Amino acid sequence: MASIFTRIIQGEIPCHKVAEDDRYFAFLDINPLREGHTLVVPKLEVDVFFDLPPDQLAGIMLFAQEVARKIRKVVPCDRVGVCVIGLEVPHAHVHLIPIDRMSDMDFARPKLKLSAEELAAIADRIRNA
Repeated sequence: MASIFTRIIQGEIPCHKVAEDDRYFAFLDINPLREGHTLVVPKLEVDVFFDLPPDQLAGIMLFAQEVARKIRKVVPCDRVGVCVIGLEVPHAHVHLIPIDRMSDMDFARPKLKLSAEELAAIADRIRNA
């Protein structure tokens, strides 16, 4: 059975897409730690991040770099943090989180409650940066 991320990539489940190419897909986390919290996933469905083929592993970070640059242009932050956890969905992915302090990447913190309209506006700003 396809992962929820594969279903998002295939358009079966809606998302707030910020970037896509032939190998990678980036969309806003619907339970973000900070405004602009984005997930970057390979279109290749692999569970464990470091099990990605070397070219995909290198490529996802280059793709994430471009997304992070766009996030920094539109979301006020000191930098964009990168986190690979991979326990919640069996599909390799990277979290890009705008941060000003270490605690901004604490996944135990309460998540933001943003409306679909707010998420759509954020995704649009990142896409067009």
